Amino acid sequence: MLGLLVACGSKLPQATLDVGGHSVGAEIAASYDSRELGLMYRDHLGDEQGMLFVYKDDDVRKFWMKDTRIPLSIAFANREGVIVRIEDMKPYDTHTTSSLVPAAYALEMNLGWFDKHGVAKGAKIGGIPDDLTVE
Repeated sequence: MLGLLVACGSKLPQATLDVGGHSVGAEIAASYDSRELGLMYRDHLGDEQGMLFVYKDDDVRKFWMKDTRIPLSIAFANREGVIVRIEDMKPYDTHTTSSLVPAAYALEMNLGWFDKHGVAKGAKIGGIPDDLTVE
């Protein structure tokens, strides 16, 4: 079930995800524009908050941190929600971070969140809404 996130003025849908047994409130970026903007220009991300990027297909995904102020960690996941890669990303870095293998999802969290919570490659992201309109 989706709701609207009112913090930070975001109008993106939000879902509560289960990430390796930990509850995470995630904004859902399922449109081209929301995926392009991502977490750019923000100054803060809550401790148990993140952004889930959702795609129609499985493909090698590439992210960069241009205009992103918050240090982040990213987990790429396949269509089943299984994490296939986790990487750390530095603010304003224009180098790309790749999933290396096809992924349908990418979850950005504060830097070090996955390590701190013992979430590693092979863990599952659950609770991804199945009624999303993906553009």
